[in-house]
Amino acid sequence: MIGKLYIVGVGPGSHDHMTFRAKEVIEESDTIVGYDTYVGLVEDLIQGKEIHRYAMTQEVERAKQCIELAQSGKVVSLVSSGDPGIYGMAGLIYETLAESGWDPKTGLEVEVVPGVSALNSCASLIGSPLMTDFAVVSMSDLLVPWEMIVKRVEAAAQGDYVIVIYNPSSKKRIHQLQDTRKLLLKYRKPNTPVAIDRKSTRLNSSH
Repeated sequence: MIGKLYIVGVGPGSHDHMTFRAKEVIEESDTIVGYDTYVGLVEDLIQGKEIHRYAMTQEVERAKQCIELAQSGKVVSLVSSGDPGIYGMAGLIYETLAESGWDPKTGLEVEVVPGVSALNSCASLIGSPLMTDFAVVSMSDLLVPWEMIVKRVEAAAQGDYVIVIYNPSSKKRIHQLQDTRKLLLKYRKPNTPVAIDRKSTRLNSSH
């Protein structure tokens, strides 16, 4: 039996922002894999399915298990919040498959199901549409050196882009956002509007 792997974006939180296709493939799947918080977002849609929950820092393990389960004949949905191709698991899945010699024409069938990203939902909520060119930068330096992130932020600031910042801080990452603010003030006025959005379309949200 040949399985299939769906890499599913479930949107920014509310089922209202989940695509029809995302709900369709989750229903079709017999196995659900994902970061615990993201699995929780679709809890009511996955009753009776085989579920594998992971902690935040186990991306590689998550990717390998998804592939192994699908290759064993399971129909697997790897769920991500937002869009799985924007700071999600899609890239890592393809990298892992490529390292194993995967041929997309003859090998495991993989489908990326795009979702509404947080940048879309935030822009709509605050009344600031992304109408012109914009840049998206993550402050997480787990996989990208901080020096490279600084170069990207400065390039975006010099280019006068609207800038969307993901992963601004954590318990261990404190200086990144402070350093970014100082850098942006070299090119932007102090009264430049800034929106901070946290869990905006989830229950008990704040923005």
